[in-house]
Amino acid sequence: MDDTVAAALAKWPNVPHCRGWLGLDARGDWYLRDDPVQAAGRFPRPKGSRLEHVGLREFIERNYACDEAGAWYFQNGPQRVYVELEAAPWVWRLQRKGADPFVVLRSHSGALAQYDSAWLDEQGRLFIATDLGLGLVHTLDMETAADAIEQGLWQVGDTEFADLPARFRYRLSPASDAAPPLP
Repeated sequence: MDDTVAAALAKWPNVPHCRGWLGLDARGDWYLRDDPVQAAGRFPRPKGSRLEHVGLREFIERNYACDEAGAWYFQNGPQRVYVELEAAPWVWRLQRKGADPFVVLRSHSGALAQYDSAWLDEQGRLFIATDLGLGLVHTLDMETAADAIEQGLWQVGDTEFADLPARFRYRLSPASDAAPPLP
C-alpha cells in the first residue's frame, strides 16, 4: 500500500466504501462504471470505460487487496473501492526463460506468483491457483500454458466456473456489505 494511502486511512478512517464503479475483466483491463453503465446491467455486460491512464492503473494495482469476505478492492486514500470481477481476481501472463521449461507467472498488475494448481472450466478457460490466489490465464498466453501441460509441468483438474469463487475464497461481485464471509 502506498504511504499516502496509509496516511489518508489514518486521517479519515470512516469514509464509506464504493461499490459498482470499477471492474476487472478477463484480460486484466480495468473499467470505470458510471451510473448509466451500472443501470444498464451487471459487469461485464456492459463493461464501462476502459481505464487507459497508466499512472491511475499503476496506483490501483499497487493498492489492490482482498478483504476477509473474499471481496477484492483497491484502497483509494481513505476509501475502499470494491472491484467487480469478470472471472477471477488475477489475470496471469505467462513467460518462459529461453529454453528452460519453467514458466514464470506474472499477474495483470506485474506481481510474480508461484504455481499451485491448474483448473479447466466448462468453457475451456484455464485458471491457475497460486500463492497470491486464483487467476485466469490470459488468452494470448494459452500456447505457453498448453506447452507446460504437455510437458507435464502442470496437472489440470476439471471444474465448474460457478464453483471457483467458493473454492478459492473470492467474490465476483461485492455488491453489498451484507454478504457473509466465505467458509
